[in-house]
Amino acid sequence: MEKKKRNYNRRYPSDYNIWRTIFYMSFVFLVVIPFMLIFYDYKITGRENIEKRKKSDKLIYTGNHVSYFDPPLVSLACLRPIAYMAKKELFEGGDMWEWFTITLGGFAVDRAKPEIATFKTVKDILSTSWSLGVFPQGGIRPYGKLEDIKKGFAVIAKHAKADIVPVAVADFSGYPSLFPFKRQKVRLHVGTPISYKLPEDVIIYEWCKQISEHANYENCAPIPESYKEKETANV
Repeated sequence: MEKKKRNYNRRYPSDYNIWRTIFYMSFVFLVVIPFMLIFYDYKITGRENIEKRKKSDKLIYTGNHVSYFDPPLVSLACLRPIAYMAKKELFEGGDMWEWFTITLGGFAVDRAKPEIATFKTVKDILSTSWSLGVFPQGGIRPYGKLEDIKKGFAVIAKHAKADIVPVAVADFSGYPSLFPFKRQKVRLHVGTPISYKLPEDVIIYEWCKQISEHANYENCAPIPESYKEKETANV
């Protein structure tokens, strides 16, 4: 009888044990950092915004999405073990990318039909030493405007009682070129954590505001009424 393939939309605390943590951080230091040093002119700013947070704090790292390199770039910027939400199709290919996604702690999400299992998995991940990684744009998008942001990351943050850390991926000039060899450029900025206690529309606006400022986007998120009232009071 053929063995039933595991559904990776549900992962458990035991999936994020010390051995996976060691493997993950070794991957960042032994693979990601050397790769970036060779192929990219990169700079990271803003780490001080999370260094003062306890490693036991529940945090959701949320970046803008410009390339397939964004998950390792966010991990490099934050130097934390991060389990990323990934589209379910990545777990159906049976290829190297599926193996890496699973081994590095990713879990599957049906973007068309979110499941209860997603919230259970998020809760279990955040009960460990790991953090959660989400890309609110819902997929790779070109530079320009921050619009049509999926509010699911704000819903998840409030449900999990986890603050959100914006991570801006800026000036990404493309994938490495071997022939001829050319170092590309990218800048990473770790933003100020956003409290999950804020209203959902304020969380989304604050995230868009920080990403726009540090990645040179046009912020198309509507200004919440609470912001309008604050601005009126300051006039």
